[in-house]
Amino acid sequence: MRSVRRAVIDVGSNSLLVVVAERGRDGWTPVLETSEVTALGEQVKSTGSLGGDGMRRTLKALASAFEAARAAGAEPHAFGTMALRTADNAPEFRALAEAQGTPVGVISGDEEAELGLRAAVEDPLFRNSVLISIVDVGGHSTEVATSAHQLAPSTRLTPSTRGVLRELKLVFRRSSAVGTLSLREGELSKESPGPAELFRASALIDDRFSFAYLPDKAGVTVALGATATNLVTIRDAITEWDPKRVHGATLTFEEISGSVRRLSAMTDAERAAVPGLERGRERTIHIGALILERALYALRVEECRVSVKGWRHAMLDRVAR
Repeated sequence: MRSVRRAVIDVGSNSLLVVVAERGRDGWTPVLETSEVTALGEQVKSTGSLGGDGMRRTLKALASAFEAARAAGAEPHAFGTMALRTADNAPEFRALAEAQGTPVGVISGDEEAELGLRAAVEDPLFRNSVLISIVDVGGHSTEVATSAHQLAPSTRLTPSTRGVLRELKLVFRRSSAVGTLSLREGELSKESPGPAELFRASALIDDRFSFAYLPDKAGVTVALGATATNLVTIRDAITEWDPKRVHGATLTFEEISGSVRRLSAMTDAERAAVPGLERGRERTIHIGALILERALYALRVEECRVSVKGWRHAMLDRVAR
């Protein structure tokens, strides 16, 4: 019997992510994962529109992603997030994508937050937690969500138990309009922002989040996305991508705050030379670290676990066969 493979492409505001996975007894196992910084939403905050260069880079990456997914035996399904939700010329981009045979749908902020949470809840690493919260820092939005959930320690993650896991008990879900690209075009436009700029940006982020948890109400907090994974690869000097060394790692609030200060003091060129930083993240990694810091503050937690998974992994169960 031929195995079932599916592919989901996350057309984000800053990067394009691909997962091709095969379904087995214990759920989905990735067979191909790629990441490319395309900065589709680079000019959205300042102009309201997707820039021509960002569209061209993303369309080219989309074509390569569809080709790679099909070569791996899966029909790809692509979905866009905040940039394609808000840019006034998003329909033009989607028409160009359709014309080249790489159609792109759009998911809502609530869907993005819920799917990201589901990716954490269905992860064997976190499945026995009573409370799970996720933080997903993006280019133009940041998703935070919490679920109250518990499986007995003896429960194995199988297709049948995954059906139980789909019944998320949402405690909180929010998609906030603050991201790395939007801040880079605005309050943190300087290559090396100083204390005053960082203070003002922190105040803005806190205002956009506009929530604060009571102590011990966030549970296990899981950071999704490139900011968290890059902070780990920088800290541990991981120069060749190794998800096994990154997934499940812990970042403390103190570590993240230190990264904000250290990386903000650098120029783009200096950040690009930091061992472990993914190419193309030099313009935004310090900003992502600041957003993650403020998210942990709002959640009133002192640390987070890091996941290499994201909403695209949870979407594997939703896309057509």
